[in-house]
Amino acid sequence: MTEELYYTSAYISEFVAKVVECRKCEINPSKAQASGMQASKEQASKAQASGNAETSMITEASNSQDMYEIILDKTAFFPEQGGQGSDGGVLEFEDGAKRAQVLHVSISEQECDGKMNEGDNLDGNAGNKPDKHFAMIRHLVDREIPVGTTVHGVIDFSHRFSNMQQHTGEHIFSGLVCSRFGYDNVGFHLSDSEVTMDYNGPITLEEIREIEAKANEVIWQNLEVLCEFPEESRLENIPYRSKKELTGDVRIVTIPGVDICACCAPHVLRTGEIGLLKVVGLQNYKGGVRVNILCGKRAMEYLNKEHEIVSELSNMFTTASENIITAVKKLSNANSELKQELSEATSALIEAEVKEIDKSLENVVLIKKNLDGNAMRKLVNLLTADHSGFCGVFAGSTADGYRFIVGTSNKDKDCREIANMMRTQFGAKGGGSAQMIQGSLKTEDIEAVVDAIK
Repeated sequence: MTEELYYTSAYISEFVAKVVECRKCEINPSKAQASGMQASKEQASKAQASGNAETSMITEASNSQDMYEIILDKTAFFPEQGGQGSDGGVLEFEDGAKRAQVLHVSISEQECDGKMNEGDNLDGNAGNKPDKHFAMIRHLVDREIPVGTTVHGVIDFSHRFSNMQQHTGEHIFSGLVCSRFGYDNVGFHLSDSEVTMDYNGPITLEEIREIEAKANEVIWQNLEVLCEFPEESRLENIPYRSKKELTGDVRIVTIPGVDICACCAPHVLRTGEIGLLKVVGLQNYKGGVRVNILCGKRAMEYLNKEHEIVSELSNMFTTASENIITAVKKLSNANSELKQELSEATSALIEAEVKEIDKSLENVVLIKKNLDGNAMRKLVNLLTADHSGFCGVFAGSTADGYRFIVGTSNKDKDCREIANMMRTQFGAKGGGSAQMIQGSLKTEDIEAVVDAIK
């Protein structure tokens, strides 16, 4: 069992521990992303690119699929649980001469509702608050570390703190939703790219904006965030949120006047450390709504990107930012009118071209540069009305490839034979019926394809 140092303080970024178990394990590359390993490698790459040695999880990532599960006597690495991904970082040993990348951290037989494992109460008295907390925690690393080795654990604290900002922000938002609407957060996911909450009731966009504004007011009040394991006698009288009924040692996270929730994840000490909460998505979901938020640095990065987009559009349209929507709508309407005019002109040209084709020809196949699907279909229909064989059109170029439609009005012919021929001889993709086929292919000799059809 491993002592969970992240319960001592969420701000512990370095620690010293001993390896009590190390075993080799095979990692299936197809399952690596599901295990969180791929995400951890991406974090490491970003940290390396920034040149920040403290936040880099490792300077060299192994390409070998031979991985090892390490159990330590204590750890500050928070494991993946309850919808939140694990911490990443490194384990240094042999006086820093060697280091292993922590790709993923997992915990056995524990639910992230604030509940500890059975038997984790060190003093053996149910309901008494233990001084330390233990669980079965496994660290997936990219190299072997012998049992008994003393290691120096270094957490990617930038990633940890970002998760702390997101998770505490979620508590504020969900607490406000619960107090106003009585809805529960029935689904939660916190990854490196998104935070989603699923609420079991409808909320309008206007109401979401009101909750967002109130959540930011709570953040700026810089309220204390209290994380504790209350004694059983006190726990019975605490009206905390939880997805299911809990027993034993339950960790409660309290934001005074805003939220009380059972949770085992690291949180900020005060709400002001979140900085900002921004709602970035809202959709109807299973009778309720799914809300996407970003907090802290992630929210700032998101808003910076949005600002860059607005600034660029403002420069393109030579107008103030508040007039961009009007300018875009005007351009969109003008574009629709031009498309309609182009479609009408294309139709007229197609009809004129078809009239010039010798009607005694049985098979007719044309090659065009730019035609959309509707124009191609119209052209083929006009051709099949005048010609009894296979009629088709190829639109595109050698560099980009070609789209094709081939049809016939002759019941004694089958376009699927053409499709099979093009697949076999030219690697075409697509299919259809006896009367019409469509698909695509890449070739440097489109004339050879046309000749094969004729």
